[in-house]
Amino acid sequence: MDRPTRTRRSRSPATDQPGLLPEPGEGKPSNAADLPARALEVHHRLQREYGGRDHVPRREPMHELISTILSQRTTWRNEDLAYRRMIERFGDWETIEHADVAELTDAISPSNYAEVKAPNIQRTLRCIRERRGGYDLSFLADMTPEEGMAWLLDLPGVGLKTASLVLLFCFAKPVLPVDTHVHRVSQRVGLIGPKVMHEAAHRILLAMLPPDPPLLYAFHVNMLRHGQKVCTFSRPYCSRCVLRDVCDYGTSPDTVKY
Repeated sequence: MDRPTRTRRSRSPATDQPGLLPEPGEGKPSNAADLPARALEVHHRLQREYGGRDHVPRREPMHELISTILSQRTTWRNEDLAYRRMIERFGDWETIEHADVAELTDAISPSNYAEVKAPNIQRTLRCIRERRGGYDLSFLADMTPEEGMAWLLDLPGVGLKTASLVLLFCFAKPVLPVDTHVHRVSQRVGLIGPKVMHEAAHRILLAMLPPDPPLLYAFHVNMLRHGQKVCTFSRPYCSRCVLRDVCDYGTSPDTVKY
């Protein structure tokens, strides 16, 4: 087997950073005029490859919010385990808010950086209760995307990815979450430049796609799947990638492919 050609790769942190809604033009590659069409082509190909999924809420909004906080730099399995352990031990949001922080940290310990997330979760719950009189986010349905984003970003430990997931998944708002998989695939394809970080990627990708929540939901879910199954961090399987001929990484003679 031929030894793959070495190439320099950039690593982007999977942090959940605060930010705003779209500001087109920041950090786009030089062929920016062609990118909306390429983004739609990527969407259509991944939709054919992975199939559609109904855009219905998978969780109630408080569950989505707290689980997404737990998911930061954590696998899905460990996020789910941490959430279940927390609920089994404490039972409801009020008890979690007032629990001993060391006990809460222990309960969510399958999630990475539990010692940071536990006090953030309690501060978030306290803020929601004090502002809304309880632990209910249903009022976000009546807010504009900008209003909902600003409200969520004002909570402790909540950044752009978390706020976008809650608004898109639970309330069908036209926003786009960008996790580490969506970010990596978007960079390799060439939708965003190699130096574009996660915060800017939210704005750039959202600006180049139609403001249609089911499409944005499908784009997010299928890009995530593709990043997990094919366009992985250490071994991009370009030989079986449905995007290869429209991908900067896939068409370059100087990149490592498998």
